[in-house]
Amino acid sequence: MSNPVFPARTTTIEIELGATLQPKFGPDGLIPCITQDAQSGEVLMFAFMNAEALAHTLRTRKATYWSRSRNKLWVKGEESGNVQHVRELRTDCDQDVILIKVEQTGAANASCHNGFKSCFYRRLTDVEGAEASGYRLTTTAQRLFDPATVYKKK
Repeated sequence: MSNPVFPARTTTIEIELGATLQPKFGPDGLIPCITQDAQSGEVLMFAFMNAEALAHTLRTRKATYWSRSRNKLWVKGEESGNVQHVRELRTDCDQDVILIKVEQTGAANASCHNGFKSCFYRRLTDVEGAEASGYRLTTTAQRLFDPATVYKKK
């Protein structure tokens, strides 16, 4: 893959109200990306993209991210088979966050490496009394696949 160059950031007016994608990558070269189910609106996951991942996503229409832990690009589903086909890309007002709406495909139809449809499969049990209750989390979804059988250790 190449080193893609997106349009240079210009004026605040053009960035916030203009018609050109001018993504703001952080000092680490990354931009946050929220991934949402195109049909239901459910938030599936959050990850980072660098310019190469964003360009690859736009070129292939398959969600591609930058793995900070592995220090490399990863196309969602390359190992699990649960691919995210990009149906829409949005950016926030100052273009420092990307939102992609995807159609998730694959045997398990899951986004999370822990086997859930969404990475957001737990909620804080008691928001008002969180400290007193020990910040307890409740799992709110069913696991769709066993990660041990999908992800082979290398």
